[in-house]
Amino acid sequence: MFNLKEIVNVYLAVGPTDLRKSIDGLVVIVQTSFKLDLYQKSLFVFCNKASNKIKIIHFDNGFWLYYRRLEKEKFRWPISSKETININYSELEWLLNGHELRLEKRKFKQIKERVFY
Repeated sequence: MFNLKEIVNVYLAVGPTDLRKSIDGLVVIVQTSFKLDLYQKSLFVFCNKASNKIKIIHFDNGFWLYYRRLEKEKFRWPISSKETININYSELEWLLNGHELRLEKRKFKQIKERVFY
C-alpha cells in the first residue's frame, strides 16, 4: 500500500504553489514546468504562499496525494533561484517536522546502513 521505502528522489517546488490544485493540476506543473518524470520512484512536494500547507504527490500503481496543514506554525520552506530542489527522504522528514533545511552547505552526511551479525 504505502511504498515510501523505495523513494529515490524528493523534489521540492521552490516558491509558492496554488494548492487549490489537486492531483491533475500538480501533475501538469511537474510535467510542463519542471520537466521531470512522474513515474519514477520520487516524491514531488509543494507548499502554499502562507507556508502552512504542503501537498505531496507520488506514483505507485496510481497517484497518491498527501496533504499536511499546520495550525499555528509555518514550514521553513527553502528559498532558491532554482525551480526545484532535490533532497533526500531524511531531509524531507526534517522539513515536515518544522526544521530548516540548509541546502548550500549540508552539515550532516548520509548514514550508510550496516548489517551486524
